[in-house]
Amino acid sequence: MTVIGAFAPGRVNLIGEHTDYNLGFALPIALELGTTVMFTPDGSAAITAVSDSETASSVIPLTTAPGGVTGWGAYVAGCVWVLGEGGIAVPGGRLEVSSDVPVGAGLSSSAALECAVLLALTSAADGPVPDRIALAKLAQRAENHYVGAPTGLLDQLASLCAEPDAALLVDFQSLDLTTVPADFGDCYRLLVIDSRAPHRHADGEYAARRSVCAAAAAELGLDSLRDAAPDDWRRLVDPVQAARARHVITENARVVDAADALRASDYARFGALMNASHISMRDDFAITTDQIDLIACTAAAMGAIGARMTGGGFGGSVIALASAEAAERIIADLPTAVVDARFNEPTVRAVRPGAGAHLL
Repeated sequence: MTVIGAFAPGRVNLIGEHTDYNLGFALPIALELGTTVMFTPDGSAAITAVSDSETASSVIPLTTAPGGVTGWGAYVAGCVWVLGEGGIAVPGGRLEVSSDVPVGAGLSSSAALECAVLLALTSAADGPVPDRIALAKLAQRAENHYVGAPTGLLDQLASLCAEPDAALLVDFQSLDLTTVPADFGDCYRLLVIDSRAPHRHADGEYAARRSVCAAAAAELGLDSLRDAAPDDWRRLVDPVQAARARHVITENARVVDAADALRASDYARFGALMNASHISMRDDFAITTDQIDLIACTAAAMGAIGARMTGGGFGGSVIALASAEAAERIIADLPTAVVDARFNEPTVRAVRPGAGAHLL
């Protein structure tokens, strides 16, 4: 009996938050953490999905439709549904899932699951496997229309298309992907600090930010905020629209500058751009939390040259860039420095850019 294995990584976004659905730029990396699926076709009329982190299995009919499966199995069901909508008939079988991507940490555990499932199922189906950008769009459609989370395309592209020791500069208007060297060597460390305050993309705040950005673009007579001039936000009368637009416009510029800084190994400049991004997310886009702000501030006080929230916001993680010496202090001391009666004790780990999704 043929078993098809696939692995897809989680991701962390170095810079460029809430720019994807505004057709702007972002600079993610894939993580070495990820999700593995093992699919055994059996010719049945359903896929039985089991996970090492879930007590209950999920039975997914091959004719599933949005609303038909809920809970964690909805991510798998969404992949089955979107493939069927695209004319790709997948066989029934048993799907075993294992993952070391923390759920709710802003590291895109959901996209890692979707991308691994899509790779395995398309490999089991008759016909050619869609290219990586097409697979990313399928994963996004599954999450948007089956799960109900209005995410952009950043997570899926990063999981499917990233390369080791490199960041992926994504232009969401053209879908051009450019690799940018991101080997920090022995002198610097990238740290991901999980606040352990999970965020949820399906909550209304993410959708509200997306709606305000679309309204701001319409008010400016633009198809998207990607087309805005640097000072166009000043033309907006509504103060909320102006603040949200200012974040997107300035964040796009920061992403392009950050890619140039990485190419030049100018880590001081890169860190300054990370800090500016966090301030913009805090003050203009209003998606950070007290705990996230405290973590970023404490990491900077302990020597990080850059620290910013990463992910959709309202919880999740902070990414920091620090010298090797400062990184040791942050790993050892930050968790207890920021914990109090209100907050969980965060976890800190060093990460490096990993490879994109692949068959096993």
